[in-house]
Amino acid sequence: MSKIHAAITAVNGYVPDYVLTNQELETMVDTNDEWIVTRTGIKERRILKGEGKATSDLAVPAVKGLLEKRGISADEIELIIFCTSTPDMLFPATANILADKIGAKKAWGYDLQAACSGFLFGLTTAAQFIESGKHKKVLVVGADKMSSVVNYEDRNTCILFGDGCGCVLLEPDEEDNGIIDAVLKTDGSGGPYLNIKGGGSLNPASHQTVEAGLHYAYQEGRTVFKFAVTNMAEVAVEVMERNHLTSENVDWLVPHQANKRIIDATAERAGLSEDKVMVNIHKYGNTTSGTIPLCLWEWENQLKKGDNLILAAFGGGFTWGAVYLKWAYTKA
Repeated sequence: MSKIHAAITAVNGYVPDYVLTNQELETMVDTNDEWIVTRTGIKERRILKGEGKATSDLAVPAVKGLLEKRGISADEIELIIFCTSTPDMLFPATANILADKIGAKKAWGYDLQAACSGFLFGLTTAAQFIESGKHKKVLVVGADKMSSVVNYEDRNTCILFGDGCGCVLLEPDEEDNGIIDAVLKTDGSGGPYLNIKGGGSLNPASHQTVEAGLHYAYQEGRTVFKFAVTNMAEVAVEVMERNHLTSENVDWLVPHQANKRIIDATAERAGLSEDKVMVNIHKYGNTTSGTIPLCLWEWENQLKKGDNLILAAFGGGFTWGAVYLKWAYTKA
């Protein structure tokens, strides 16, 4: 009997309607379109507008669309892993809020927070439940409403982030498709360079923390860039070498969409040509946990059963990793 792998059997995504362009940002902070595009590759990003709208509101349409595509009901979902750095609230978990909103009455779930690597960490965690035989249908959601933690007076961060959600369904596969291997890493010494200092037990919310801007995302750009450009590339190559993959037999690189220069460096280190790299950072910016599943959603029509995919990410903390998976279906 073949080993059971956890395979992606459906993927879907959602981005809000409102488009925040570089030209609009020029009216908000001292920046310009050329500067942003040259340094990041970003031309626009999507923003979730409306009173009372939260990260779970990005996930609901994405997940409902996934269930419809797969032809299953919410009651068939057994576990929800919600990867996010911007939960609706500290508790209850956004996974539980989502389950209630979509009517997943039989699912249990929890949130997973690993910054921009969250989706890869969640995907790998979910795979264990499938491979062990514990569950048959696990939903992994990557979603962030980054606009809720961005200071639109800080030109170093406000140009980078957008809102969005991508989600996948994992099911058992005995044809050697699915998640084959993963290399995941963390280094807590990177925490001071990319973080949100306020709102936790260290700096509980107060007038002082709000006035000091501690509830906004903070990034020391040069340090983060140097670490990311090296380590995201190295871990992608590591998972390729561990599985005897070369640039010829890798069909797609699915990189976290943080910076086009980091994406290019990762592709170059892996020896992959531009036509094998999924890139949508120009349209959506960095949606944190949402970037990789949003790429899979947009490229679904081009993916074929048996394709070799390398997923790679880097995030605050620091967190980083790569996943090797074989795509399990060709869309009809």
